[in-house]
Amino acid sequence: MGIFKRSFRRDSIAQFASADSHLKRVLDTKDLVALGIGTVIGTGIFILPGTEAAQHSGPAVAIGFLIAAIISGISGMAYSEFASAMPVAGSAYSYGSVVFGQVVGWFLGWSLILEYFLATSAVSVGFSSYLGGLLQTNHIKGFQAVLAGPFEGGIINLPAVLLLLVILGVQMIGLSTTRWVENVFVLIKLLILTLFIAVGIFFIKPGNYVPFYPKEFQTGLFGLGGIWASTSGIFFAFIGFDTLAAHTAEVKKPKTQMARGIIYTVLVAAVLYTLFAIILTGMVNYKNLNVSDPASFAFSYVKQGGLASVIGIGSMIGMFTGVLALVFASSRLIYSFGRDGLLPKFLGKITGKQHVPMNSLLIAGLIEILLAGLVPLSELASLINAGTLAAFVFVNFGILPLRHRADIANADGFRVPGYPIIPIIGGITSFFFITQLRSQTLLMFAIWTVIGLVIYYGYGFHHSKLQQTNA
Repeated sequence: MGIFKRSFRRDSIAQFASADSHLKRVLDTKDLVALGIGTVIGTGIFILPGTEAAQHSGPAVAIGFLIAAIISGISGMAYSEFASAMPVAGSAYSYGSVVFGQVVGWFLGWSLILEYFLATSAVSVGFSSYLGGLLQTNHIKGFQAVLAGPFEGGIINLPAVLLLLVILGVQMIGLSTTRWVENVFVLIKLLILTLFIAVGIFFIKPGNYVPFYPKEFQTGLFGLGGIWASTSGIFFAFIGFDTLAAHTAEVKKPKTQMARGIIYTVLVAAVLYTLFAIILTGMVNYKNLNVSDPASFAFSYVKQGGLASVIGIGSMIGMFTGVLALVFASSRLIYSFGRDGLLPKFLGKITGKQHVPMNSLLIAGLIEILLAGLVPLSELASLINAGTLAAFVFVNFGILPLRHRADIANADGFRVPGYPIIPIIGGITSFFFITQLRSQTLLMFAIWTVIGLVIYYGYGFHHSKLQQTNA
């Protein structure tokens, strides 16, 4: 049998489950929602509404968030069914390996590595941007060289680096500490968002909503090109439930709790994102929102410096929880690759009394620190959506063969309603929004994919436990 055909061999759930048995099942629905909201409501809500409104859709950015939430909700249900049927680590990587074959699983995992690494670093850079805005609001100067990397005129983005070092320390202590910190900080973040919405509504100027969808953005089919571009750029904000699927092997009752955690996360995010975008574009004209800290900027704009500082601090807390959840997910994905032999086996080891994949955590953290310290947010964020949407496509369409697998029992677990129409709609719409990304982004994603395939066929294929077992 040729190498190409062998690369489509399918992994078994039993093999994954056996390898994951050393992970501790300590997460429940409450923890999953905290992790999900911690990831979703981070840089996505505190930066994207401003930049997308200014660059693509004006106040209609709220519609973009709503559309992205609906598509993400459909994809979230697909992730929920997979997590219920396959309670193992690895998220879309493991799902693709079992349903489509190992090389497809590798492609999805490689896409998720790109997504997680860049998202972690982007949120860290966003944290630093809000710190810079906070210092400026309080007239504190002299730190610009350590608030930006060399590509933005600085030396190193020191706050982003320090943030990641603190989070690595928290996660090395163990999952119980990570869970406690995440739950507390998510609660603070939700209180800050409630404050923004409840107070910001009194500073809305109805004239800022006119025109709601500015003419300069009315391009493409039916004049909706601006909204499509804005929506495709927003999917980065909805990767929280994607990261939840990476934790399935550490959930107490994955058949029921994973679905609840994912669906509740999407619903909360959809409401908060839409309200936040409406309030923000009502407080400040969209033309003035191309800033890296729009939440605190909005209150500075309406001469409320004290509230701007409070919102800025709250936003930074929100980003802390986002980075915490993303580092968690990225380390578990690398662990899954090492577990299966697709990357060096030392990455798949569980160490310490707390049963943490320490090696994969350190490797993930080091790469993310380098990216956050040296690379601008705009360069990091541009590729994240491609990886997110690629995973959405395969996970949605993967429901079709999953339902026909007699060896995967899920009669008592979550199942996507409206089968097969709903998952097909999710897959088609996710692919459509891939086509709406910038050509430069698609080119970089294609290059990343080629690099991944070279690594797979050059190393992963030959060291894979699956291929060695069936040689």
